[in-house]
Amino acid sequence: MGPRIALLGMILESNRFAAPATRADFESLTWLEGAALMAEARAETPSLAPEFAAFVRAMDATGPWQPVPCLLAASHPAGPVEEAVFEEAAGRVETLLAEALAGDQGPLDAVLICNHGAMVATHVDDPDGALASRVRRVVGNDTRLVMTLDLHANISPAMVDAVDLIVGYRTNPHVDMIERGEEAAFSLRRMLAPGAARPKTSLVRPPITPASVTLLTADGPYGDLIDLGQRRQAEMGGAILNVSVFGNFVFSDVPDNSVSVVVTARAEQAAADALAAELAEAAWAMRHRFVRNLTPIEDAVALALAPDRAPVIFSDAGDNPGGGGSGRTTDLLRALIEAGAEGVLYGSYHDPELAAEAHAAGVGARFTARFNRSRGNAPWEQWDTPLEVDAEVVGLGDGAVIGELGQTAGRRLHLGQSAALRIEGVTVVVISDRTQTADPVFFHMLGLDVGAARTVVVKSRGHFRAGFGGWFPPTQVFEIDTAGLTSPVLERWPFERLPRPSFPLDPETVWSGTGPD
Repeated sequence: MGPRIALLGMILESNRFAAPATRADFESLTWLEGAALMAEARAETPSLAPEFAAFVRAMDATGPWQPVPCLLAASHPAGPVEEAVFEEAAGRVETLLAEALAGDQGPLDAVLICNHGAMVATHVDDPDGALASRVRRVVGNDTRLVMTLDLHANISPAMVDAVDLIVGYRTNPHVDMIERGEEAAFSLRRMLAPGAARPKTSLVRPPITPASVTLLTADGPYGDLIDLGQRRQAEMGGAILNVSVFGNFVFSDVPDNSVSVVVTARAEQAAADALAAELAEAAWAMRHRFVRNLTPIEDAVALALAPDRAPVIFSDAGDNPGGGGSGRTTDLLRALIEAGAEGVLYGSYHDPELAAEAHAAGVGARFTARFNRSRGNAPWEQWDTPLEVDAEVVGLGDGAVIGELGQTAGRRLHLGQSAALRIEGVTVVVISDRTQTADPVFFHMLGLDVGAARTVVVKSRGHFRAGFGGWFPPTQVFEIDTAGLTSPVLERWPFERLPRPSFPLDPETVWSGTGPD
């Protein structure tokens, strides 16, 4: 029959300054239990977390097993999850696990916990660790726990203490989620083999809390650090089961924010401790490289107007829905329109009311497009300034598409009513589901040609690089210093819980190798 393995997770990247995540936020993306969860995981184009589906498929391919699907809940990045929502999900997980153990099918051999790792709740700073600890209390110490995490996770001692293995992404943009799900499955098979020793894990956290724009892995300090970890693992002749280096998500603003090195050895604690210490010291030695300069809006506009240059892509870095941004700021759009920029594609604005109005008007209609007509007075809406412009509807769609490139390739997306609005020389994509524009399908679904644009602007921090890299190599990519909930200029934020001192917020931070001095 094979091992009995429970499957569960709660995926949320929390921006402390954004609107709280509600039950509706999870329902809009993933809230699945039992048979429905397994059916979606085994679907040809699953809509849920790729690593979860990959784990299931890898287990299916490597031998008999008995899946016990519990609950997978996932929301687009938002603020802290509401207490009632977290407690509902965690309580449901505990109930389903207890029911699985109460039956006559025997104990649970293992549990997969598929989380993001940067979740905050309105009542607790470390709900990821709290969920893992609650799972451990229910299933007992003999059950193996494996946790998959985004590389922007904030790693707490509670998370490390509760689970046997943490598997983190190794690429940013995230294009290895399938591989990491498979790795979790293969590693678990090894951990469950007769006579296998219990893995030993070491966590070391140098006091570095960089912004996400510095955490690309194709080059730069973070990529170098991850590469070093993989080389050392290969050199140690099988002693190490996994090396994961987490960059942190600074906007979570929690005491566990920091670059975190997590090394899991197959059997020997000393091997994990030594490698984790080496990698943490390497991170500290390169800390000054975790700083990045942005392009001012006025320089971006000048570049958009410049003749005889290669096509470029701009990241609206301050308003990345993938980091909790509203997807509704208008400063850069307004500047491009007022400057008379031509050949610009801009995506994607989260404005369901505007999308619905465009659908009612129909393709070819002209109307006054009112962005942010329902703006409120909440602190997280302060940058969502209204904008009224004359627009022509040039494309309409239902937003039900399959991702083409990058981290969403092959994944079903539900963007809701969508529209393309031409505003003089700028064509804007409006969607009804708040999602970062990391895939060219956001434009292609409305008949817009990315390859024909002089300037493409995306509300995305970095994942667009994988989706749009075929048109825009790194020399043609510019991160714009825009305002919003994800502005990577950390000095602008009233952090209250980050560990201090911490680099780069505190440039003179000193670290002895065991913690900040």
